[in-house]
Amino acid sequence: MENKALENLMTRRSVRSFSSRPVEQEKLDAILKASTYAPNGMGKQSPVIVLVKSPETVKKISRMNAAVIGREIDPFYGAPVVAVVFGNKASVPTWFEDACLAAGNLLNAAHAVGVDSCYVYRAKEVFSSAEGLALLKEWGLGDNYVGVANCVLGYRDGEAPQPAPRKADYVRIV
Repeated sequence: MENKALENLMTRRSVRSFSSRPVEQEKLDAILKASTYAPNGMGKQSPVIVLVKSPETVKKISRMNAAVIGREIDPFYGAPVVAVVFGNKASVPTWFEDACLAAGNLLNAAHAVGVDSCYVYRAKEVFSSAEGLALLKEWGLGDNYVGVANCVLGYRDGEAPQPAPRKADYVRIV
């Protein structure tokens, strides 16, 4: 079956080497808008997405993320933009799942408009640190917000990653 949406879902790949080329604001706006249409518990729209374009702040969050794993690396792979997805733990029982779905929509929307991406873990640890809590306060988010995902965005530096073969027992029909 040919379908552009399905093709988009099956061809998106995580990119782990980004060029310094900036992402056009029009594309960022489209990506962010699509992310807000993710399914969410009770229609409460509990996630909040903070788009970080400031190179200094992107580097700061990357450094904080690397500190969580105890390595001096760039876990954001040189991406010029990071969208941090937060869940509001005081909103609905599905706050975490809601934020994950928003992050998934964000990654797929990025691919749909030709922007590369990668889901980077450790947002919870970064934004529960003293330095991370200070950023939350600076961004106008209260204590109920928990970091769920770092979605790095940009344009790949090099060839497109190839997909791994899908495992045989991924889907079971009963």
